[in-house]
Amino acid sequence: MPIRTKAILPGRLVWVEHESACLRGNPWGDPVRRAFPVWLPPQYDRPGSLQRFPVFYGLAGYLGSGPSQVNWQPFNENVPERVARLMQDGAMGPVILVFPDCFTRLGGNQYINSSALGAYGDYLHGELVPCIDAHFRTLKAPAHRGLFGKSSGGYGALMQAMLAPHVWGGVVSHAGDAGFDLAYRPHWPDTLDRLARFAPMDSNPPDAETLARLQQGLDDGRVKAFLDHLFRQERLSAAETHALMNLGMAATYDPDPDAPNGFRLPFDLFSGELLPSRWQRWLDWDPVGAAARHAPALRALRLLYLDCGWHDQYHLHYGARQLQRTLAEAGVRHHYEEFDGTHSGIDFRLDRSLPLLYEALKA
Repeated sequence: MPIRTKAILPGRLVWVEHESACLRGNPWGDPVRRAFPVWLPPQYDRPGSLQRFPVFYGLAGYLGSGPSQVNWQPFNENVPERVARLMQDGAMGPVILVFPDCFTRLGGNQYINSSALGAYGDYLHGELVPCIDAHFRTLKAPAHRGLFGKSSGGYGALMQAMLAPHVWGGVVSHAGDAGFDLAYRPHWPDTLDRLARFAPMDSNPPDAETLARLQQGLDDGRVKAFLDHLFRQERLSAAETHALMNLGMAATYDPDPDAPNGFRLPFDLFSGELLPSRWQRWLDWDPVGAAARHAPALRALRLLYLDCGWHDQYHLHYGARQLQRTLAEAGVRHHYEEFDGTHSGIDFRLDRSLPLLYEALKA
């Protein structure tokens, strides 16, 4: 396993290269060999030390990546710098930080398996965790292994805790995707308008056969044309980015290997009607409902931390409140907070969550 080292004071940043078996044959031809950063605390390199450390995995939001979390930040700290400060201030003890690269050609993923994107859930807990445990002085038990993330990263942390409870001891979700009816549905009309620019022009309105296919959530060619257009661009507009994210969510929540592009859509592309059977596939993955089904796994966590700003522009504060209620009704112990903020610029919340995660997972 090739390793490159870069000094960051205090602590050390290590770049790990790993070749995945889980990601082989993924439908978008995304890399199976990836480099991602691991941060080691100063205590790791003390001469003669055999000390082992808790491990925190940081999951990036959609359109983000693991490496981006260690980049220089203007007027701010990157994650290793923030953790180093928290350690120096005595707010938490030493941990190893891992920042997986799970970027895809559709802009990211939700850290669950999808035939339309790849087996990123298995990749994370089935491949990267054993890799890190094999090459670094980690505390290998799940009780000392945690996940944290914002937005899609927060969603991924929640779903990993539900689907792989044998791997994780604690999770932190900052503004994690939840309450899909309010978080996703309001943005689809703009996506439909953007896709309409690429609609086939030889049949308007579409013929009966095409209309029937659209009612099944199938693409009439406009989604493929839109994606082909994006893949030729050097820069994406805000509208194109949001449309791409919605398509990425469709690929995550409603994959179908027999459908065009490998997934189905929750709306009729021509009429704009919500397709209830397709939308139900999305709701099956909404943490608000999934938490009740996976309550035993969540009860086993040493820490389940949730927060959200009450001005979140994706309305995720409502989803967070619904999820908090579900957890309370299911008897799942959790820590929930709201704060004065939006979906953006909320890295400062790590000052609150990571010390709690450390306290729960320390040796």
